[in-house]
Amino acid sequence: MTRQIISTPAAPAAIGTYSQAVRVGHTVYLSGQIGLDPTTMQLVDGIEAQIIRVFENLQAVAGAAGGTLNDAVKVNIFLTDLGNFAKVNETMARYFVQPYPARAAVGVKELPRGALVEADAILVVG
Repeated sequence: MTRQIISTPAAPAAIGTYSQAVRVGHTVYLSGQIGLDPTTMQLVDGIEAQIIRVFENLQAVAGAAGGTLNDAVKVNIFLTDLGNFAKVNETMARYFVQPYPARAAVGVKELPRGALVEADAILVVG
């Protein structure tokens, strides 16, 4: 199987040695997204805005791959403060419908650019 690199200007450009997503067959691996505005490449302010921006960014990359977040089979969420876990749940319910994907939530010391939250996903499309 060949790898197909997925890229869209509707999500932040990669800020390192990675692609926004890689598709192999029907599986799409979405790279981690932080709350960067894709136009300004600046981090949005506040945890609620960052959570929304993370899911908007993931949604944009999923769309570029020919899918939606409802094609997600696994989501990983990284938080610098696990006290914000309930806010992630509330926001996630706006972007996913049941049955929900498998998920992990991990507390971390820090994230790139001082972000408060990051998420990645694996989709199965087609």
